[in-house]
Amino acid sequence: MIVSGRNNVKEILKNFSDKNKIKKVICSKNFNELDILSLVKKLNLKLEYKEKWELDKLAKNNHQGIIMVVEDFNYTPIEDFLNLENGKLVILDHLEDPHNLGAIIRTVEASGIDGIILPKNRSVEVNETVSKTSVGALYNVKISQVGNLNQTIKRLKDHGYWIIGTDMDGEDYTSIKYPDKCVIVIGSEGFGISRLIKESCDYVVKIPMNGKINSLNASVAAGIIIYELIRK
Repeated sequence: MIVSGRNNVKEILKNFSDKNKIKKVICSKNFNELDILSLVKKLNLKLEYKEKWELDKLAKNNHQGIIMVVEDFNYTPIEDFLNLENGKLVILDHLEDPHNLGAIIRTVEASGIDGIILPKNRSVEVNETVSKTSVGALYNVKISQVGNLNQTIKRLKDHGYWIIGTDMDGEDYTSIKYPDKCVIVIGSEGFGISRLIKESCDYVVKIPMNGKINSLNASVAAGIIIYELIRK
């Protein structure tokens, strides 16, 4: 997988737990960010210099003169989450925007949530855009990819998790007592959480809207509810 952007590459170089998963770093010939280059040297990583147009062909995003080639992201088995004591997870019900996923990953990492669960089908996957939007947080967050969200929710409930969905028909998100072991479900852009998922929830909450619009961006909504969970 390609990782691009100065801040993203720098954060990964500073915090990456296994440098052997970094295959090489590629810079444009005029790249002169000494703090990044010193990290590359310190980690004894393979460094190549190429023309800007060659980096343009490799990276989908604005690379800012540097890209890093790393092993594809390793998803965490769902079993790793089942027996967590007072585990706190986020399920993303068919989220499609990689920018939203990257922003949610950053919030999850900053707040200390244990992990994220994604469906394998009709859902965004971890890619270059997700990595860049997360600004290095991606490699400090456990993400599980599952075949069936409904079955996964049943397994989580069997292991003591309470499921909290988000929907405009729910209770005020500040009015409930958040269980110690729980999962927050965030719906997809435009469609929200699916009917079957909603029926499986123990609580359904909403963020009151006082303006003219009737919904928030998925990553913003996730951040508000995650920090309410942490606060309580």
